[in-house]
Amino acid sequence: MTQSKPRVALFVTCLVDLHRPTVGFAAIRLLEAAGCQVEVPRAQTCCGQPAYNSGDRATARDLARPLLDAFGGYDYVVAPSGSCAGMLRHHLPHLFDDDPNLRARADALAARVYELVSFLVDVMKLEQPPGRWTGGPVTYHDSCAGLRELGVKDQPRRLLAAAGATVAEMAEPEICCGFGGTFCVKYPEISVRMASDKTRDIAATGAATVLAGDLGCLLNIAGRLSREGHAVAARHVAEVLAGMDAEVPPIGAPRPRG
Repeated sequence: MTQSKPRVALFVTCLVDLHRPTVGFAAIRLLEAAGCQVEVPRAQTCCGQPAYNSGDRATARDLARPLLDAFGGYDYVVAPSGSCAGMLRHHLPHLFDDDPNLRARADALAARVYELVSFLVDVMKLEQPPGRWTGGPVTYHDSCAGLRELGVKDQPRRLLAAAGATVAEMAEPEICCGFGGTFCVKYPEISVRMASDKTRDIAATGAATVLAGDLGCLLNIAGRLSREGHAVAARHVAEVLAGMDAEVPPIGAPRPRG
């Protein structure tokens, strides 16, 4: 008997939807290559993390409630972002601590949520991604939420090696880039200093490309690299693993006119 494919809902994330839709398409390509049936629920909205991190639990709860319906019935929910996946998996259930029924539904959703690359490696056991990297050594930034909340560390490096990429490690790849969602807005001076420390660490590796699994980190890093004149391209790891790096410019690169 042929085993049915796992039914996976892609949580696109706000930044991917608004700034880098190709990350979503790359995620679909990777999930299908791993043997998943992928769907993108149209009713999905923000995970509520900006409101949650700002202490606005009421707004975060209002955003979270429809997600329980939008992502019900799927075997897994996968996000190309450790930040959003961490919100859904660890924090969203606590928004319903005062409602046992909704808390139970939120716990059931949280148990099925994964960050994209960790899902490919840890659950689907993907060993060979469809992409093949020929762009020289890369360096990899470990985003805070993916690393500390979800344990995403070795998984992207394993798939990058399988795709032919050599990772030139930073001296401190696990140090925050300074984005931190609303942190960079509330504390811009501290954020800029942290971003400059990160770009200096990136440049010191000699790699021409920096990869990460969170678009927020990458937008922040790419902007600082550009302002400081570093010739380092920033890309989401999903685009490289899916073989879409040749199809789209690096993050922050000027778009062609016409």
